[in-house]
Formats: sequence, structure tokens, C-alpha cells
Amino acid sequence: MTSRSPKRTAQSSGLSTRAAEHLRPRLDAFLASTDSRARIAFDPVEFPHRYSDPRDIEVSALLAASLAYGRADLFRPKVDALLKRMGPSPAAFVRALDVPGAAALLSGFVYRFNVGTDVAVLLLGMGRALREHGSLEALFVRGLEARGTLHGALDAFTTALRQLPEMDALRAALGPERGLHHLLPSPLGPGAAKRLNLFLRWMVRGPDAVDFGIWKRVPPATLVIPLDTHIGRISQHLGLTKRKDLTWRTAEEVTASLRALDAADPVRYDFALCHYGMSGACPAQPVPENCARCPLLAACGVGPRVVAMATRRVRKTTRTEGVGAPNIRRR
Repeated sequence: MTSRSPKRTAQSSGLSTRAAEHLRPRLDAFLASTDSRARIAFDPVEFPHRYSDPRDIEVSALLAASLAYGRADLFRPKVDALLKRMGPSPAAFVRALDVPGAAALLSGFVYRFNVGTDVAVLLLGMGRALREHGSLEALFVRGLEARGTLHGALDAFTTALRQLPEMDALRAALGPERGLHHLLPSPLGPGAAKRLNLFLRWMVRGPDAVDFGIWKRVPPATLVIPLDTHIGRISQHLGLTKRKDLTWRTAEEVTASLRALDAADPVRYDFALCHYGMSGACPAQPVPENCARCPLLAACGVGPRVVAMATRRVRKTTRTEGVGAPNIRRR
């Protein structure tokens, strides 16, 4: 079998049958060889794994996913500090949270684009959702049933979380919001909504070593992959998409290709592929040594060429070094 990936069809609805048959066993073997439990410590999913109650899991998960941008060594201490101050039950904390409590928790909070007011909106919105709907899942499902698409459901979800009657009082206590749209985009727009789709993956698929599967009313088949630079790059290498932008359209195209591999659970490959990029095994600038030992080399559209070019360079260097070498006779 050739090491080059089969060509995609002209349609953007997913991989061709031939391409899927070529890629599926390689991705399945790659997934089986990934030590997911060992990688949890390098992922924001570590925070909801501290809890067992479904409401605590979903509240801590949305907080962690929302702030999971930039360098992990910078956002992880921020999330950790907030959760510790929220006590043993994040869900109980946000249910009882009011403006003075939010001000006490978040006065002086700053993380890159976001200030305390932005995070307070998120926490107060989650508390209101739990009081009125019983769970974040119920609020999300209401939007999904009303809108009919995942993009529409996420838009309705973030919009509902941001609709706070105490917004004026919150601004008076903590100051104006700064990066609220970055934290809770409304309207959702054309972006990939990576962090929101990451939160959904944690809640909906599974349960397994990584994802919780506590939301039973949303089928895993409806999920869209959390598209970031790592997934975007590796998806291009594997022929899952030809698009280079990190938009919702690209995320849908990658997901459509993954549905050709597993229609019921298309994003099950996300964690392993993302962490393969995060670990440095598949960097933006290909490393021949990494490509040569990559378990996905036979399905990659880039790696075989990188390895071949490196091999030719070595052979050329070896021949060049051999020309003109002194003829040393033994005495």
C-alpha cells in the first residue's frame, strides 16, 4: 500500500469511502496507543475531574474551558485559584452567588482579555441557569430544540447566560466588562468556538478516561470538533480538510470527515490528536525524525515527503563527504 493518503472527493461532506477505509484503522490504532490518562494533567479537563457530582462537573468544566486560552501555565493557576475559593461544590457556590459575592471573589481579577466582571457574568449566569432550569444541560437542550443546529444552540446558550438583570449593579461593583464577548461570544459568529465545543465534548461523549458523558440528552453524533491550531494542522495532514482557517466552517468540514470514520462519535479522536500536536510530536514545522516514527505516517500527506527529502539530503551529504577523501595507505 502506498504511503500517500487517498484523494478526497470534491465534496466537503466528508472523506470518500476509500479514504475513510484507509485512515480508520490507522487512527483507531493511534487512539488505542495514546495514554489519555497521562495527558489529563496537561489539559484543562483536569479541573472537572476533581468532582463527582454532575452539576459540579458541568459548572467547573464551563469555567475551565472558558478560560483555557493562551499558555496553560498561565490560565491553570487562575482557574485553580477560583475553584478553591468556590469551595467543595462549585454548583452550590454559583447557585447562591450574588453581586456582592461576585465582587468579593473577583475584585482585581485579570487574565489576558478578561477582567473580573467578565467572569462574574459567567458565574452568575450559571447560577441563574441552575436555579431556573436545574442544570446547564437543560438550558443548552432548550436552545438546541429551539434552533435545531449546534451552532444555534451554542448561540442561544451563551446569550442566555449573559442575560443578567443585575448587570448594572455588577458593573457598579466591579467595573465595566472588557472581554465578555471573548469569554461568552454572543452572537456566536463565524469562529470555530473551540472552547465551547471543548466543553460540549467533555459533557456529551463518553464516559471514558477523559470525557464525562453526563449530558444524556445531546447525542455525540451532533458534536463539532474543538478546532485549534493543532487540530487544524493535523487535519490538513490527514486529508480531513483542505481549509487553513480556524472557522466554524472548517470545524464542520473536519467533523464531516470524521463522521465517515465514526458516524456515532466523530470527535472521539480529538483528545489524542490535539495532544499529539501539543506534545511537540507533530509541530508546525515538520521534524523528519518525528515524521519517520509517527504512527500516522502512512496516512499523512506531508510526513512521507519530509522523510524522503531528509533521506536524500543524508545520502547526498554522505556521497559528497566521500569524494576527494585522502587515500591513506596502511604501512
